[in-house]
Amino acid sequence: MTERSPMLPPERTRTLILASALLRGAVAAGLGLGSLAVLVTVLWISSPYPDSGPGGALRTAAGIWLLAHGAELLRPDTLSGVPAPVGVVPLLLVAGPVWLAHRAARDAAEPDEGGRRPSQAGVFCAVTAGYLLVVAGAAAYARGGSLRVVPETLAFPVALVVAGAAAAGVWTAAGRPFGPLPSWAPLVFQEAMARTLFRDRAATACRAAATGAAVLLGGGALVVAVALGRNAAAAQESFLVLSGDWSGRTAVLLLAVALVPNAALWGAAYGLGPGFALGTGATATPLGLSGTQAVPDFPLLAAVPAPGPATPLNWAACAVPLVAALAVAWCVLRRAAPADGPRARAWSPREAALTTGLAALGCGALMALLTAAAGGPLGTGALGAFGPVGWLAGPAALAWTAIVGVPAALLVRVWRLREPGWAWRRDVPEEDGKKDGKKDGKKTEEAGRKEEAGKKKGRRGKKADPVEPKRTAASATPASAPAAAPSAPATSGPAAAPEEDAMGDEDDAGFEPYDFLPTDPWHEHGNDWHGKDLHAKDLHGNDWHGKDGREARWASLKQGSGGLMADFPAHIPAALRSDEPSAAPADTDGRSTRGAQGGPGAPGATP
Repeated sequence: MTERSPMLPPERTRTLILASALLRGAVAAGLGLGSLAVLVTVLWISSPYPDSGPGGALRTAAGIWLLAHGAELLRPDTLSGVPAPVGVVPLLLVAGPVWLAHRAARDAAEPDEGGRRPSQAGVFCAVTAGYLLVVAGAAAYARGGSLRVVPETLAFPVALVVAGAAAAGVWTAAGRPFGPLPSWAPLVFQEAMARTLFRDRAATACRAAATGAAVLLGGGALVVAVALGRNAAAAQESFLVLSGDWSGRTAVLLLAVALVPNAALWGAAYGLGPGFALGTGATATPLGLSGTQAVPDFPLLAAVPAPGPATPLNWAACAVPLVAALAVAWCVLRRAAPADGPRARAWSPREAALTTGLAALGCGALMALLTAAAGGPLGTGALGAFGPVGWLAGPAALAWTAIVGVPAALLVRVWRLREPGWAWRRDVPEEDGKKDGKKDGKKTEEAGRKEEAGKKKGRRGKKADPVEPKRTAASATPASAPAAAPSAPATSGPAAAPEEDAMGDEDDAGFEPYDFLPTDPWHEHGNDWHGKDLHAKDLHGNDWHGKDGREARWASLKQGSGGLMADFPAHIPAALRSDEPSAAPADTDGRSTRGAQGGPGAPGATP
């Protein structure tokens, strides 16, 4: 019903849009009230001893519905004649009205078919007004019932809860934007919200605060479950004593289920340290239960610790806020220093600590609000204070998450930014990569030498695939002339093959088959680099233009690249694939054509 808008003409004016939003708010309130009225009426019909007629049951349903919004009720029929307050709100019942108000505002704020978006402020006011009209009618109707509403609580917190749910619905329809602030906000905050970095930090802090509160709530529920398991017999006895028929037991069971979030918050407050009050004269903390408790008979209250000093099992409840603080730190570190992100994007220690502190502050504020709603008076006298105290539980949550969370966030940041974990990053300085490369190079140096020697021995019986390697700076250096020494022999052709085999593995270990050649056409000893005697031999007698020389230079390039070069063979020209290397024709000056056209510095030279 909340998804279907009223039948309106295609031309929607501003008045019609606001009227539709007002009707949506009233429908949302009516759905929540009607659902609870149906449940109460069914229980009244099934009861063998109804105390009043259908009017009394509906007034009770209206009172319970208002209690779900945070209103305080008065129970006039007491033995003493003094009305007794009922201020403990079953938090599970709050989910229904809040969700309906949120959904109504969200649907009303969505743009129509023409693409026009209605005024957000107008939709918010209309939905809130329509909902509060039903609230006022329900409060007037419940005045003559067994549960009356305290009029002051209709403004706070009932109106505040409805307005908050409607505002969240309008914000959701707008795409959940995080800013900008309205024009009436201070200029400093508007400028801060305009910065993307600030919004990112604020969003991270809010997310971490919600995570910490959720962990505290889950840990408190675990504490209550363990306590109920230890006192299962007392809980069962209390459940059977409260009512003897199935309709009464169903009502008790439903009330216990609605109070489960309250019990979880009680357990969280117990683990935080302040504990909760069991009347005006008793307090339960991890150190023990002191004072005279006034506990009514109810199954969930069987989890209350026994009077006296605490045991190590009671102290174990303090692990709940410890885990919550670590969860807050971990949530912040996921953005401050992500494990799969570049090192340059990591936040500074000051930013990480400040964001964790803000998350701790948000977690404390959330816990103060929730624990204040989880408790309240259940009567007069000794039952005037019942449950956790918000102004104590909130600061305790702040202290735990800040004292434990901030150092934990800084330590995890340091651990994630350590050099071994970040050495492979692209933005790490080159020196770090060289240090790590040296370690790996030392381990594989001996294996590389043996592999190179084996390749040179079995080189003559292999045929390499003609794969053209990617041109690099080294390949652009001419290879038509050797890095010759004055004592290098001036032989060429196949005669160099026996000399190479005679060199042995000893010479191969220190052999550097390729080096950059000087661009000067004359050697420092006066030898002509382009002459026919020196252009085809290196200082070890290896043929530079032969198949063996090319493979040796290519293997040296692969070894010097540190593993960056792909593992494919060197390109052997078709003229060099035969056993006899092709002779280059000589020109009239006595120099070979190869040396004249492909010498050092000549364009198009290939190694």
